[in-house]
Amino acid sequence: MSIQWFPGHMHKALKEIEEVIPQVDVIIEVLDARIPFSSENPTIASLRGDKPVVKVLNKRDLADPEKTELWIAHLEKEQGVKAIAITTSNQHEVQQILELCRKLAPNREAIGKNIRTMIMGIPNVGKSTIINSLAGRTIAVTGNQPAVTRRQQRINLQNGVVLSDTPGVLWPKVENPHSGFRLAATGAVKDTAIEYDEVAFYTVEYLAQYYAERLKDRYQIDEELPESDLELMELIGKKRGALQSGGRVNLHKASEILLHELRSGTLGQITLELPEMITKELIEVEIEEARKTEAKIKKKEERRKRYLKNKR
Repeated sequence: MSIQWFPGHMHKALKEIEEVIPQVDVIIEVLDARIPFSSENPTIASLRGDKPVVKVLNKRDLADPEKTELWIAHLEKEQGVKAIAITTSNQHEVQQILELCRKLAPNREAIGKNIRTMIMGIPNVGKSTIINSLAGRTIAVTGNQPAVTRRQQRINLQNGVVLSDTPGVLWPKVENPHSGFRLAATGAVKDTAIEYDEVAFYTVEYLAQYYAERLKDRYQIDEELPESDLELMELIGKKRGALQSGGRVNLHKASEILLHELRSGTLGQITLELPEMITKELIEVEIEEARKTEAKIKKKEERRKRYLKNKR
């Protein structure tokens, strides 16, 4: 699965970020605690250079706590990175973001200057809710649909920190197909941009491997889970009454049920990726890219040979 979804306002936002970032002291990057790697924008990584960054793993209440701890340790291996897991319903946790900013830019406070921060994150990761919580008032528009914020704004938090807000930006193409599925599963891209069934099949296969008991409990499955994703989705559909004429399972409806219950936390605290999984996947992506490059070179050479042969 390859997601290519790059609306015009996102391209404009990246240009604006590139212009402003030299004046920023600390970057706050909001990630989804369920998919810390897949919700991390590689374009932001290249733009920030060596700027210190606070990586905020939001929606920690929806993620597997043990796996969240693994991710925090993994992220903090990078120079200049501090990571924290929060839920926006806990005001104390949200305020800790600013404490980390102060630790990463102590010189600004020492000379009596505001710490200039910029908050970034992909769509639907909870960035606007965090801004409102930090400001203590409604400044940013919030919503369950991705891409609500459309323009950049500067907010003085009145506590020694100035915050620049940015629209949620995806990158032009998600190279890792696994990340594409995970972004879709958590609702980071609009449902109109994906095939619901495909995403649900991918997700249920992962859940069967890592969270089998959660599936059994939620959908009241007494027997062993079916081995194939299709059979498992059909079983879930039957258990939840997602049937159509003739008693056949409505797979689209079953897919909607599964993804909605994943996103809402009804299935429990679930993390969809681990650091060691990502290492393996990135190697696979690299190998695939090398294969594609080799195929292009071969095709070009074949065209050249045909041209020379026809020229004789």
